[in-house]
Amino acid sequence: MGYFSSLLVVLVKLPHPNPATAAHVLKAFSDKLNAIASPMRQSLTYDRGREMAEHARLTQNTGMKVYFCDPHSPWQRGSNENINGLVRQYLAKGTDLSVYTQKQLDAIADEINNRPRKGLGVRSPLAVYRELILNSPQHSTLIH
Repeated sequence: MGYFSSLLVVLVKLPHPNPATAAHVLKAFSDKLNAIASPMRQSLTYDRGREMAEHARLTQNTGMKVYFCDPHSPWQRGSNENINGLVRQYLAKGTDLSVYTQKQLDAIADEINNRPRKGLGVRSPLAVYRELILNSPQHSTLIH
């Protein structure tokens, strides 16, 4: 089976204190990522921020492989950088994200996930995600 991605955007509200500790990030990411059907959460590519110090435990908690790009190499996360640009249309760089609720972040992610993408054959990430779930061998047991 070949690799395929839905490019689904998931935004996670990090708890205070600001900046959040690695333990806070672990809990918030684990909870949010475990809400996604397991066949759809295969890997996560992250930069080298200290907040991901608990990446091995994130893998244990979610079953997701965590990869890191090399320092100062954003091209290694090209699709992520593109998605960051889409998020910046809603949340400008430097925006105080602590004033946003998880519900507001989910609404932004929903808008982005319903936008057609050229790289997905002009389908939306949400449409591709649904197709992947329906075509999954475990689709009858997936709950989302």
